[in-house]
Amino acid sequence: MPDILRFLQNRNSAPKLTEPAPSAIQMREIFRAALRAPDHAWLSPWRFITIAGERRQAFGELLEQCLLVRKPDADETARTKARNSPLRAPLLVVVVARLSGHPKVPAIEQRLSAGCAAQAILLASEASGYAGIWRTGDAAFDRCVMHGLGLETDEEIIGFLYIGTRDGPAKPIPQLDTADFVSTW
Repeated sequence: MPDILRFLQNRNSAPKLTEPAPSAIQMREIFRAALRAPDHAWLSPWRFITIAGERRQAFGELLEQCLLVRKPDADETARTKARNSPLRAPLLVVVVARLSGHPKVPAIEQRLSAGCAAQAILLASEASGYAGIWRTGDAAFDRCVMHGLGLETDEEIIGFLYIGTRDGPAKPIPQLDTADFVSTW
């Protein structure tokens, strides 16, 4: 079996991440991989926002503020979780879908293309010796968060990619049987 297949079959999310994150030069290469996502009509329906260093605290404050807009009675535990969530990794990449009206490419295809770009970032990060995890949650669908990040009305968050160095061993992943997921028509 080719090494690349083994790599793809064994990649898994890393919920515990620490320093270091990929360098700016490494991230440029990782983003180049994302730009190869399937893209009907060459719309490039994605963009990426990086959040690192002290900006993670500022993003945490935004998440807390938007939580209080959604849920004014949020308790201190929920507020602390929102505020601290960007600190789970040294680097966050917000994957944004830019949706355009196109007669042959519906919005769902543009979202899926951005999702493929997100997966490519995770794979390229892992191939570069790092790890990551894709998270969403209520904040990913909150226009308050989107506005705070500077998204336009035709843009949406596809996910928050937390990227860094895996802290501890990779978690065991179940071996799935392809027969449970593949059929012949």
